[in-house]
Amino acid sequence: MQTIAADKSDDCTIDLEKNRDNFSTLQNENKVNMKIIFALTLVHFTGDFYSSFSSPLMPVFVNKLSLSLAQVGFITGLVRILSFVIQPCVGYLADRYQTRAFIFCGLLFTIVFIPLSGIANNYYVLMLVMAIGSVGSSMFHPSVTGMVPLYSGSKKGFALSIFNTGGTFAFGVGPIFISWYVASFGLENMPFTMAIGFVFFLICVAYIPMPVSEGFKNTGFIGSLKESIGDVWKPIALIWMVMVLRSVVAQSYMTFMPVYLSKRGHDLVSVGTIVAIFIIAGTISGLISGYLSDKIGYKKIFAVSNIIMIPATLIYLYVPGNWVYLGAFISGFFVFASLPLAVAMAQTLAPKGRSMVSSLMMGLAYGLGGVASPIVGKLADVYSIESVLFYIAFLPLVSIVLIAKFPDVRPEE
Repeated sequence: MQTIAADKSDDCTIDLEKNRDNFSTLQNENKVNMKIIFALTLVHFTGDFYSSFSSPLMPVFVNKLSLSLAQVGFITGLVRILSFVIQPCVGYLADRYQTRAFIFCGLLFTIVFIPLSGIANNYYVLMLVMAIGSVGSSMFHPSVTGMVPLYSGSKKGFALSIFNTGGTFAFGVGPIFISWYVASFGLENMPFTMAIGFVFFLICVAYIPMPVSEGFKNTGFIGSLKESIGDVWKPIALIWMVMVLRSVVAQSYMTFMPVYLSKRGHDLVSVGTIVAIFIIAGTISGLISGYLSDKIGYKKIFAVSNIIMIPATLIYLYVPGNWVYLGAFISGFFVFASLPLAVAMAQTLAPKGRSMVSSLMMGLAYGLGGVASPIVGKLADVYSIESVLFYIAFLPLVSIVLIAKFPDVRPEE
């Protein structure tokens, strides 16, 4: 019995060493595996495409199911919490177990359950399908983000910016698509949109390999944290705080600028276009910042983007007439520029906890920024939307102080 146990222990040790050898080999390759990067980006795009359906359809659900504003607020809060805040838990599991289940089960949940919201016949069914779809979003994000650096060679920043562009672009085009679809074919035909997701799903299954586990099965949650980010927790915490502040700015402007623009006389189509421009500008800046980070490092781009974010958001808030379209582009460009850099820098500092730190930067930070929305809304009720958004525009001043304490690391390090 002792011999058998020893053999099993040796096998586990060999498997762990093999995983880490594979990880090192993949990281040291200079060539980017674009086929796998594309597949991972397609997962990100597909999941976020369906996740973006809920916000623009809320007025339709209100009319169909006679929802109160309290019920709308509860569903919105539930979606944000389940989509983002629980990601670190999934990231912890993804670093422990070598499986594609988190990716493909999560993707299926979003593809199937969110379109089913179109045929929900009461508030509780709507809440259930939205909740399951949001859990699916939490499941695939940490795993696929953690895999990107393994196949990005010496272009980690650029590869992560491509990956991030998939999600940002999805949140830009998803609301436009589903608004057109429901207006053209009706809410009850929403389940037919699953067909698009199933095609993308089959492509992803064909090209995404098995994730490389870090072998933390026996360390526990605290042990995994110590093993993955214990030595670099201070810079990881600094990056995370900067991303929370960035998220508060981004989500405040995404949530309340449409209301503000409507009061200024813009119609629904105009407001939707302006919001789409704001988000899509972030896909462009993400690619540019990712490319530049591979050449000059992360810290300088963090600093520049946060400094310019202040006047950029103020331009968006106060620019008159049709100049608001340009203002939305400039603001979105700098608000979203640092999003892929946070993940890339955190993974560079903590390569053993790729999924965990990815979930902290993309999930928990973004989720907490969204949780602040009710507070921002309450302040806007008291002091006006314009006043609150004006002061929120200056939050990057705090970020600049934190960024000054960042270590000056580059992707190859």
